[in-house]
Amino acid sequence: MMIHDITAKVGRHKQRKRIGRGEGSGTGGTSGRGHKGAKSRSGYSRRAGYDAGGKQFYQRFPKRGFSNARFRTHYHVINVKVLEELCEAGETVDVALLVGRGVVRNTALGLKVLGEGDLSKKLDVKAAKFSASAKQKIEAAGGTAVEC
Repeated sequence: MMIHDITAKVGRHKQRKRIGRGEGSGTGGTSGRGHKGAKSRSGYSRRAGYDAGGKQFYQRFPKRGFSNARFRTHYHVINVKVLEELCEAGETVDVALLVGRGVVRNTALGLKVLGEGDLSKKLDVKAAKFSASAKQKIEAAGGTAVEC
């Protein structure tokens, strides 16, 4: 007998158990929740990591070291090849222009220009940071790279 033979006879879906619909159903009364206690109440949920008075899982291990992650400066990152595709020669490129063109989401973060790709157009780029190769490529094309 194959599984498709069984489902053809029994039906595709098992009916859900209706809980709390009288003693005759077998799941009346306490509705399968047992007697009293927090788990029997409606709205009960246990906080993730809670260990019923024991030491919680994440507290059982020693904490070591220090992380600078909280103090990291975030930037919108763009490569030189994107500037090549996106901008006309002689244009001034900054975060506001890139937001207008839909490349960058907002002006809340500074702009960091990286050096992947080639640049043949003269552009005046204003950004918070430049990689050394990006600065070199922009200046080699006759443009300027201004940190602001």
